Amino acid sequence: MELRQLKYFIKAKELLNFTEAAKILNISQSTLSQQIKQLEDELDVLLFNRIGKRIILTEAGEMFSEYAQQSINRANEGLLLLKDLNDLNTGKITIGVIYSMRIPFAKALIQFAKQYPGVKVQVVFGTTKDLLEKLDLHHFDFILTFLDEKSKQPHLKYQTLLKSNMVLVTAKKSALASKKSISLKEVATLPLALPFSGYSTIQFFVESFRQKKLHPNICMEINDIPTLFEVVKTGYWHTILSETSVNDPQVLGVPIQGKNMRRTIMIVSLKDAYEKRAVKEFYEVLTRIQIQ
Repeated sequence: MELRQLKYFIKAKELLNFTEAAKILNISQSTLSQQIKQLEDELDVLLFNRIGKRIILTEAGEMFSEYAQQSINRANEGLLLLKDLNDLNTGKITIGVIYSMRIPFAKALIQFAKQYPGVKVQVVFGTTKDLLEKLDLHHFDFILTFLDEKSKQPHLKYQTLLKSNMVLVTAKKSALASKKSISLKEVATLPLALPFSGYSTIQFFVESFRQKKLHPNICMEINDIPTLFEVVKTGYWHTILSETSVNDPQVLGVPIQGKNMRRTIMIVSLKDAYEKRAVKEFYEVLTRIQIQ
């Protein structure tokens, strides 16, 4: 059994199409089919049912895939370990970030890139749900997201980065701009333009409204924060975000009253995955940025 065969099998499992898998792997379909057939012969079990041009994973294939993926991951981590014996002049790290962290994260990214110009950094912005799913698939070295204690999972490692107040974002010309704080009950009466329901911030507030039996006036859902700001600048609508998101000079954040209106942003990674030196250095940069 070869590692190459396991990689071929996993890609075919993902796509359930030998032709498409072969294209992505940059090999011929006949080579892919032959290698998987050899793997099946060695295991003495069918991994796929072939139905015409279609393939369907067998029960044995489904069970075997978890161990095949683990073998690939461990091999990749071993390679990373060897590469990490060298200095930080090369390498790549991939990071998932929630949208509301883009401003403080950008500061850390710029500082890290100046300090380690040889390390390539790939950044993907997304919702907490999407980022966690991709982290489980080893697509990220770590992610930055809002999380609370009840959401923690045993296979993940959590490091607290910072705490951020939840604020009502309103136009500076709005009558609300002079308020020192605002109650959740008052927020519920305002015309709101909010992030999509997939965002952790809106999920948090929907639950907060529900617990207080409030029915917010949600007029719009927009999956782009700069567009939300454009809507808010009119003075007719307001939004709810983390204070870390507010950087437009024409809007400001009014703190929302309540002991639960301060959320924790965490660095989340896979507990058993090898942690690159570059990743540890990025953690240090992130921490320094937050305490400045």
